Parts: sequence; C-alpha cells; structure tokens
Amino acid sequence: MVGRIRYPTRYGQMTRRGVPSAGQVRLGLRQNLSQFVLLAVINFFVGGMVGLERTVTPLVGAHQFHLSELAIASFVVVFGFTKAFTNVAGGLLTRRHSRRQLLIAGWVIGIPVPFMLAYGNTWAWVIAANLFLGVNQGLTWSMTVNMKIDLIGPARRGFALGINETAGYLGVGVTALATGYLAAAYGLRPDPELLGVAYVAAGLLLSAFFVADTGPWANAEAAAHDRGAQPAKPSAWWVITHVSWKNRTLAGVSQAGLVNNLNDGLTWVILPVLLFDHGVGIANIGIVKAIYPLVWASGMIGTGHLSDRIGRKPPIVVGMFVQAGGFVVIAVGQSHPLAAALIGSELLGVGTSLVYPTLLAAISDATHPTWRADALGVYRFWRDSGYAIGALVGGITATLASLNTAIITAAALTAVSGLLAAALMTETHTAANLATTTAR
Repeated sequence: MVGRIRYPTRYGQMTRRGVPSAGQVRLGLRQNLSQFVLLAVINFFVGGMVGLERTVTPLVGAHQFHLSELAIASFVVVFGFTKAFTNVAGGLLTRRHSRRQLLIAGWVIGIPVPFMLAYGNTWAWVIAANLFLGVNQGLTWSMTVNMKIDLIGPARRGFALGINETAGYLGVGVTALATGYLAAAYGLRPDPELLGVAYVAAGLLLSAFFVADTGPWANAEAAAHDRGAQPAKPSAWWVITHVSWKNRTLAGVSQAGLVNNLNDGLTWVILPVLLFDHGVGIANIGIVKAIYPLVWASGMIGTGHLSDRIGRKPPIVVGMFVQAGGFVVIAVGQSHPLAAALIGSELLGVGTSLVYPTLLAAISDATHPTWRADALGVYRFWRDSGYAIGALVGGITATLASLNTAIITAAALTAVSGLLAAALMTETHTAANLATTTAR
C-alpha cells in the first residue's frame, strides 16, 4: 500500500499547504516525513499541557485547598469525561470539517488553561480549567493521531502511532519533571503552570501556519481499500455499537484502553499524595511522576514497530500484566516508598508502552478508512473515560479504605483486563501486512 496511489479527481488541483497536485498522493513515512515530524512536535506540546497537572495539581488540592482524595479526584474526573466525549465528537466532526481546522480549534480552546490553573483562587477554577483542557486534548491529540494514520498507510501503522504517542508522552513526562522542580524552587503556583503559555503559543502557531490537512491521504487509501462486508458510510450509532460491544475484538481493545487509562487516572490522583504522606519531597515526587510517562514514551517507537512484526494481540496482553506487576511493587514496598514508586513506575511505563500504540493500531487495522476517524473517536471515548473512572476508583477507595488499597485495586483490575483481552481479541494485523512489514 505504500507508494504511488491514484487520488480522487476532485482533489487533483489542490496545491495549498503542500497537498499534492496532478491527481496523486503518496502514503508512507519517508514520502511525508516533514509533515510527520511537524505533527510529532505539535503532539509534544499537546502532551505538555497534560503534564502541567501531573505533579503539582493534586498537591495544590491537598495542601492549598485542604481537600480529601475524593474531592481532589474531581479535576481528573472532569478532564477524563470531557476529553472522552470530545474524542467522539471530534471523530464525527471530521465528516464536516477538516482535521487541520479541528486541530487549530483545539489549541484556541486551550488558551485559558494555564492562566486558570496558575491564578484561580478556588478549586472551581481548577475544575473549569479541566473542562477546557479536556476539549483541547480531545481535539488536538485526536487529530494528530488521525493525521499520522492518514499519512502512513496500513503496513507500518504501529510504528507511526508509536512515534505519535512517544512525542505526546515525552511532553507529559518532561513537563511533570519540570513542574516538580519549579514547584520545589518557587512554590506550587503560579510558576509551574505558566509553562503552558509557551505550549499553547507554539502549538497554535505551528498548526495554523505549517500543518497541511491530511484528508486527501485518507481518501486515497479509502479508494484502494477493500471494505468487504463493512458499510462504506455507516451511521454514527452503527460505529458506536460496533466498536463498543458488537465486535468482540474491538470491544476487547476498548476495555483494555479504558483500564490502561484507569491506571493513569488513579496514579495521577493517588501517587503524589501517597508519596508526600510518606515524607517524599516534591522534587522527588516530580521524578516519580516523570518516570512513568518517560519510560512509556521512550518505548513506544520500538513497541509500535514490534506490533507491526508480531501482531497486535501479544503486546496488548503482556503489557496489561506488566502494568499489574508495577502496581503490586508499589503496594508491597511502602517501607521504602520512593524506591518502590520508582521501580513500580518503570514497570507501569514498560507495560503501557507495549499497550498504548498497539491498541490504536488494532482499531485502525479493523476499520475502513471512511469511518476510521469515527471508530478511533469511539475507542478514545472508552479509553479516556478511564481517566475519570480511575480517579473515582482511587478517590473513593482511598477515602473509604486507604491509599494503598487503591493501588491494590488497580493491580487487580488490570490483571482482569489482560485476561479479557486474551479471551476476546483476534489478531487484527493481517498475514499479508505482517509479511510486507517483515520483508522490509
């Protein structure tokens, strides 16, 4: 599929912002390298916006606003559900608007976020900031995913998504580390949060002036795609039900994505408070909070490529069990909380790096290009609902029992999810694609 593909005639004269003329486009990484790299840089800034909250915001809730763990969890709940619904809306909006337009809209909506986090004088401001942040993330991250999938073609999809998610979670990890050091030096607010001003400015300018829309590439692939028994233009409800429960493989992928982000949402709320209560300093908490996404990010190019060679199912199942092991290490190592958190976070990062790009690739494998953006939006709804559900599970369990019990609960849920993925999923990366990729 990589190479020269005849493109629909109605796009043949388009030349603005790098869209090919002469009725042809080319799918593949080398053929679209400049746009691919640009989108990866933009996704670093997208991830950085989430990283603003990883280290500092739970501590702001606990020690400036004196909230319980459940009340602190409210900002992640709002973020998670807002992002989840925006993912679905963003996928459906691609039927009427270009990917580039939605990417720019996401950045515009993110402009108030760093100021609200830095200067809001009540917790309600933090909650409101996360409404804007959820929409920002749902549009910007979804569009960078869709645009890279459009450009790359099917054979190396795991590798492409590994690059995209690596860039985003490097942004999360670097920012979590930076905000930890800034908070230790200058206080919890406003200096750490104001990093986001630079991220919004850079992301918006790059998206507005340098990004080309990738709709032509998606249409080129669709023209050459055998849709089999799948409808060419299904209704939104058909896509929602197909991805959520009617198709066993896609349902298995969706539940694994939900539990993966449940883990992230739970540690987002619980881990900084747990470590602070055990006497770990804010700078070291920043290191712990950075390790998880940095290990996660650094592994995803390799794991995405691995899934192109061995298939999607093995990395997904193994990754869920590795994440469960990371939680067990954190739970049993509370006599040495910093060491346990460092080792456990590394395992969480390794497990997530196996799972994260592979789940996206599996959804993309199993859906037709004409409704792939819709399907990715539905999958990302379930996946990012996990942020909210994880924050609720963590907050409720910690309030009723203990912080450590919340960690143990996450370990059990993750192991069950791995078993469900093994039982429900069939391999989505076809023998033909595996052979093509291996030959390269």
